[in-house]
Amino acid sequence: MNRKSFLVGLLAAGCLVATSTVMTSPGNAQADPKVAKAMAILKAETAKLGAPKVEGTDQTADKTTPGLYFGATKVRVSTNVPGSVHGRALGTILDPKGKAIVNINKGEAFYGEVDILGKPYVTGYDPIKDASGKVIGIWYVGYEK
Repeated sequence: MNRKSFLVGLLAAGCLVATSTVMTSPGNAQADPKVAKAMAILKAETAKLGAPKVEGTDQTADKTTPGLYFGATKVRVSTNVPGSVHGRALGTILDPKGKAIVNINKGEAFYGEVDILGKPYVTGYDPIKDASGKVIGIWYVGYEK
């Protein structure tokens, strides 16, 4: 597997990108050390690919979302949360009444415990911003509790 394929796989497994439904919620708990380390790795690896931008569209599950790129590498909407498509949930959005969305809408990170598809996860959500500072997606790292 070449480096680019590995990085795209890492993004697909660890990056929840909610480019079409970014909204928000309060509270930013101290980051769990495991989550903080994984988030730092995810962000460092994507930074190697280039600046984030939105261009065109993507079809993910039954949703059409803006296409998210890091440099010239297109990233699909995905999560590491188990689901029915290729073993993981695809096309998921943040709960509009959930804890993380308030911070994301303010352009801020959220770290803490949340319910994802009925199970508790220790998570980190950090907004992905384009060159103008607009939130265009979300980095996500989470571990089932």
